[in-house]
Amino acid sequence: MAQVRPITDNSAHSPVTDGADDEVAERLAAALRCATVSADDPARSADAEFARLADHLEAAFPLTHAELELTVFGRSRLYRWPGVEEGVSAILLAHQDVVPADDPQRWTHPPFAGVVDDEFIWGRGAIDDKSRVLAVLEAVEWALRNGIRPTRTVYLAFGHDEEVFGDGGAVRMAGHLRDLGVRADLLLDEGGVITDGVADGVDRPVASIMLGEKGYATVRLSVTETGGHSSMPGRQTAVGRLARAVARVQDRPMPLRLTPVIADMLARMRVALPGPRRKLLGLTDSEVLSRLAAPLLTRIMALAPSTEALVRTTTAPTVIAGGVKANVLPQSAEALVNFRILPGDSAAAVLAHCRRVIGDDGVTVELVGPTSEPSRVDGPGPAYELIAELATGLVPGIVTTTGLVPGATDSRHYDDLVDTRCNFAPIVLDAKDLERIHGTDERISRLNYARLIEFNRRLIQRLAAPSDRPEQAASTDRTAPEPTGTQQ
Repeated sequence: MAQVRPITDNSAHSPVTDGADDEVAERLAAALRCATVSADDPARSADAEFARLADHLEAAFPLTHAELELTVFGRSRLYRWPGVEEGVSAILLAHQDVVPADDPQRWTHPPFAGVVDDEFIWGRGAIDDKSRVLAVLEAVEWALRNGIRPTRTVYLAFGHDEEVFGDGGAVRMAGHLRDLGVRADLLLDEGGVITDGVADGVDRPVASIMLGEKGYATVRLSVTETGGHSSMPGRQTAVGRLARAVARVQDRPMPLRLTPVIADMLARMRVALPGPRRKLLGLTDSEVLSRLAAPLLTRIMALAPSTEALVRTTTAPTVIAGGVKANVLPQSAEALVNFRILPGDSAAAVLAHCRRVIGDDGVTVELVGPTSEPSRVDGPGPAYELIAELATGLVPGIVTTTGLVPGATDSRHYDDLVDTRCNFAPIVLDAKDLERIHGTDERISRLNYARLIEFNRRLIQRLAAPSDRPEQAASTDRTAPEPTGTQQ
């Protein structure tokens, strides 16, 4: 990690108290007006909307597009910002695509209207994840305007299909970097935020800087029977047999387990907890007592879905189908059960667990659709400490801690390319704000957007060459430069 001067010696190391101005807010709003909804079928992709967004980005950030090298993978955009020394310091990820808005009539403003008022910027993607695309570009444009360049090469990777697992975007961009032999100190992506009033019993905002993510698997349970007339059923129908299998899988989840990263998370949060809980967590300071305390801690965490997800491979039956008519015995029935896999478990372990708890050879159990194993999770190091320091400077009084992303992000495709990954954005959200992500009335406050931009500015400053180093020095980051605007 490039070391310039400590940011605490910089007068810019101060809280952000003013929101984004009208011009900055409008640039984000214009991006939100592009309905870049990703689709499982590439043929149904909103290609014209992605083209509109690309035109907007190139017009809004002219220095970035004049000076950085851009390679396009479909609608994904990979920028290379050459450094003046060997190596790659960071890969900054964000995604341009969004999920659909199920019921636009319930929104205060239409989801793709990009409305800006005195307090908020409204629209699908305001948090997830166009604000991060635009904030990174705002920071890079500012840096270029002020003659700031990275010491070592920085990549910006903006996928176009993260919401549908990233096969056409992140997978291709990561593969390209892999072919070039890129290895970066830090990868920064979405996943963690600063929550206020969300963690039970915690008396201050918590910045969750995630160091990895859970895996993803969907299991199909299927049953085939003879069928016939409902007036003469056998001892069980396909639907009944399937229902019993689904119930067994749901009622017998995989075991609770305290992983090292979650133990570290709890230890860091201890200072903000009330006395009894602080005392309980204090037991984890001893290896012997930690083994005794872990079962109690995991049972407490399992009382709420948001914390249970941190200590268990979760089980969620999501789809069930079977039968054609009330008086006809179904010949087949099937269900889909989604699992988010805790590090230490695997997709194979999920399958074995399902077969064991169902205990019925007449139920077929198989993986379907996209599957990803849990990411590698390393302990916090210098890159984590840098992100934590920057977050604390922006929002004083917060507790910074580690954690795991319960969902899937594009980061998983880059795991072998980086020393440390941090999934984090320094925006302060309460429980209702979190419900807006993928929900109704998604929006970001001007203040949060200003924090996000300033965070990226300060990060770039920390990655920047000292002012006495010639900016025109040749880049030797072990990666071959790509012509600006190339298509892959």
